[in-house]
Amino acid sequence: MKRQWINWPAQVAALTRFAFWSLPRRKGSVAVTVVGIAGVVAVFVGTFSIAEGFRQVLQKSGAPDRAVVMRSGADTELTSFLRREETRIIADAPGVRRRRGRPLCSAELFVIVNLPKRKTGMDVTVPLRGVHSEAFWVHQGVRLVAGRRFVPGRNEIIVGRGALAVCRGLELGSQVKLGRVRWRVVGVFEADGGVEESEIWTDARLLQSVYQRGTTYQSVQVQLESAEAFDRFQAALERDPRLNVKVLRQTDYYADQSRVVTRLVTGLGGLIAGLMALGAMFGAVNTMYAAVAARRRELATLRALGFSGGPLIVSVVIESVAIALAGGVLGGAVAYAGFDGLQTATMNWQSFSQVAFAFRVTPSILARGLACATLVGLAGGLWPAIRAARVPVAAALREL
Repeated sequence: MKRQWINWPAQVAALTRFAFWSLPRRKGSVAVTVVGIAGVVAVFVGTFSIAEGFRQVLQKSGAPDRAVVMRSGADTELTSFLRREETRIIADAPGVRRRRGRPLCSAELFVIVNLPKRKTGMDVTVPLRGVHSEAFWVHQGVRLVAGRRFVPGRNEIIVGRGALAVCRGLELGSQVKLGRVRWRVVGVFEADGGVEESEIWTDARLLQSVYQRGTTYQSVQVQLESAEAFDRFQAALERDPRLNVKVLRQTDYYADQSRVVTRLVTGLGGLIAGLMALGAMFGAVNTMYAAVAARRRELATLRALGFSGGPLIVSVVIESVAIALAGGVLGGAVAYAGFDGLQTATMNWQSFSQVAFAFRVTPSILARGLACATLVGLAGGLWPAIRAARVPVAAALREL
């Protein structure tokens, strides 16, 4: 018995070599299986790259030393409401960073507008954000790449690079009607790939007047002295009897914003990839059954020469996994070449506005795609391998 176990690796190696030598004779069925599994992995990687790209856009927009203040009970800026007096109390709270004696707090208004999509002409919703000059210090990644800043009090806007890529009519120098007013595009900005690039900015006081918001805002973006100052800042605001607010780190706020879309995309994409994987698994089963049938007499001869059933099962499974991994590598390469960096936009269902982002094919997503291919190969090769090991030697040899 001990000697038999010692011979196992040699038997597995010999049987595996025989299996790979026979692949050219079965190139048609093998190619079908490789392509099927490649399709599964490509869909899997593409789906998760959408979710990863969307998550990274929102993640880049947040920092642990910045906070978002909204009305208590509000989940997004759209459902929040803050009076001007409240924004001033927030600006005077402990833990707020100051620049030249002025608190780095940006009281902001958030309005949703409709614009035609560049590719289809259909209307999409875009955030129109009213800000003051402090916003350019609080949103530290924001910088102009063309034109200039808007002048307070004028019907002027600056547009994010993502919004410009998605929507028509936002080119520098053009005029666009938003609400009842025509606005001139005077600048284009970027924000290190953050969600701000999907927005349009203008003067907050002018936006309050155009949309009849009085002196109200919807959120206050705050630059803190440090990440450790957040607890002190939060406690001071939530204990203040003059306020009824919730305070979130920007990182937590944007993580909540991305959760709905990432779950939706990965859920639907995972379902589609799962159904495709099931079909690819049946393809792998058929391929391995055909391989075993074609090598039936060969395997019977080897078993008559002393090869046991265990190494036979292992060799067939190795062959199936190798074919599946070839498909996984092909599918991952196709997905990387076709999806990584691809610019698109989708609806953020919590703010009901378009967010521009790029697909992100990361090493971890590719690794998960290869793991999926490996599972398909294991499942597809196991049953044919067991069947091959159970065929009586005498019955197979009669076919010689």
